[in-house]
This record gives sequence, structure tokens and C-alpha cells, in this order.
Amino acid sequence: MSKTGFFSHEECFWHSGGNYALTLPVRGLVQPLMSNGLPENPETKRRFKNLIELTGLSQDLDMKSAARASITELETVHTNSYLNEFRALSESGGGEIVLTAPFGAGGFEIASRSAGLVIAAVESVLKGELENAYALSRPPGHHCMPDFPNGFCLLNNIGIALKVAKAKNILQKVAIVDWDVHHGNGTESIFYSDPSVFTISLHQERNYPLDTGSFDHRGEGAGEGFNLNIPLPPGSGHRAYIETMRRIVLPSIETYKPDLILVACGFDASGVDPLSRMLCSSNTFKEMTGMLVELAKKHCDGRLVMAHEGGYSEVHVPFCGHSVLQVMSSSSINISDPLGNRIESQQPSLEFDDFVFQIIHRIERELF
Repeated sequence: MSKTGFFSHEECFWHSGGNYALTLPVRGLVQPLMSNGLPENPETKRRFKNLIELTGLSQDLDMKSAARASITELETVHTNSYLNEFRALSESGGGEIVLTAPFGAGGFEIASRSAGLVIAAVESVLKGELENAYALSRPPGHHCMPDFPNGFCLLNNIGIALKVAKAKNILQKVAIVDWDVHHGNGTESIFYSDPSVFTISLHQERNYPLDTGSFDHRGEGAGEGFNLNIPLPPGSGHRAYIETMRRIVLPSIETYKPDLILVACGFDASGVDPLSRMLCSSNTFKEMTGMLVELAKKHCDGRLVMAHEGGYSEVHVPFCGHSVLQVMSSSSINISDPLGNRIESQQPSLEFDDFVFQIIHRIERELF
């Protein structure tokens, strides 16, 4: 059995969001950029894949692709009216249903491919064909609700993949760890009353969306207690993330005992990301991955899937991703991060860490 699969498709690099300058539509005095203008662009993902091929890490992976998700699969999460509107706009040249999720011609098909990659990654791991897997999904998905795209997310890739797996009776319980720097509001909304899916979101407090992601939102009905938000203050760095994983995330998953651990793998908590104010290095993602790999081996036969979400530094995302894949595959190919020393030299003071640790302790005390 191959240990680690890497799922990607060229079509996902062709997704376009139209004429934006960062998150502002190009009009009036907002001048167009040379690129497509949005921070969510293909370069972060393309350079990630290029780097693993250049270093030879791809030879330690099972490089795969996947078909587009079918309408039936998309309907496990999304309403028929939303899918029809999305598809019609896509066929007429693109547009935007809401301001923060624009797309070009063919956007529906590309988003379906992105969902298909995550479906295939989850299914391959659950069927024992792979021990773990990484899906280079684009466009991302964790903000998308059943009938409302937002935050660059057009279909909820993770939600669809899990619903499809459950419909096939190859999955009972799953823990989602969302370490994208933004709150995973879409995934939360899909599984908020479902006790068979334990959603954990570790994010920068009140970044995006501004009004979601509170610790007080713990789920409802049968799902009460199975949604966990861990908002950290801006400026949190490596030590805060590792401490949060050690004291809150890992014990919560151990108690839950899932069949699969699925990570919404955003790299936008990076210390050089333009859309956050966190101070994580590639070593942060490397250590967090190592923690989950070991936990998965202990509790669910190593079954771990990563679905790519945000991360907007074209230079740094590839090195963060390479670190994650190196740990997942136990590869001997270990490369130096050219931004590592810079980010690690800017870590917060011990006094600030103590402040964050007090927040972590309060959450820990509420939970355990």
C-alpha cells in the first residue's frame, strides 16, 4: 500500500476570480493589478506542486487526480437552487453571487473538480488504498454554506466529501481540524447539529468572517458539544499554536475517537501572509502535522486527509506545504525554508505568549 497520496488537477489552476485588487473590485480609482488581482490565485498552489516535483518529494508520493464531483454528490450539501444559479452564471461567462466569491467562465466545472479531488482523497484513505492523502483543492471550500458562497469559496469541498463517504457507508465518525487562519464558518454550518462530525476551527479572532467563530458556538440539538472554535488573538505564533494543539485539539480528538481525521489545511497563518496577522512558520505546520499523524496512527489506523484551503503568500505557501507532505510521507527530503529564520526571529514575546496561554487555559478548563 502506498502511504501518501497527492491529488491535483491542472483544471484547478485555471480558476479565475476576475478583476480585483486584493479584495476590492476594479472600478473608479482602484487600479487593476498585473495578476488576476485576488489574493486567492493559482500561483500559491502551482508553486507548491512545482516545489515538490523539483525537490523529488513527489517521488515519495502517489500522485493522483480525480473526476469532477457529480450533481448528485454536490446536492448532498448544496441546495438545488444555489447549484442552478452558480452553473447558469458559469455558463454565461462568470460573475459573482456574492462579492467575496467571484468566478470566471467554467467556474462551476472547476469548483466541481476541486470537490472531486477531496472526495477521491477521502475515499482512497477510507478504503485502505492509501494511509493518508493531500488534496490540492482549488477553489477552496471551508467558508461556503449550502446556499451561500463567500470568502473565495464556491462549494464546500470537505462537507461534500464527508457526506458522500457517509452515503456510501464507509465513514461513521470524523474529526475536522481547520487550521486555516479564518474561521471555517461554512463547514460549521453544515455539521452544526451532527454529532458524527466533530468540527474544530483554530483561527485568528474576528478576522474573517467578523461575526463568527466564537467559543460559545458549540453546536445545537444532537450536535451540541461537537463544534469547537478556538479564536486566538492577532500576533499569536508558533508556541501558541503548538500549545493549543497539545492542550485542546489533541485531547478533544482522543476523547471523540473518530474513524478519520480531516484537516482544512490553510497556510494563511504564515508570518508573511497578506490576509492575516499571525506568526506561524513552516515548522509550525510541520509540527502540527506530526502531532496529527501520530494521533491518527494511535486512534484511526493512520487515516488522515488534508484538503487545501487558504494561504496567500506565493513564496511561503510552497514551503509550508512541502513541510506538511514531508511529515505525512515520512520522506527523507527535508529542505530549508528561506523565510523560516525571518519568521522565527519575529515570534511574540514570552509575555504575549503568557497572555495567549491564559486564553488557552480558560478554554481547556471549560472543556475538560
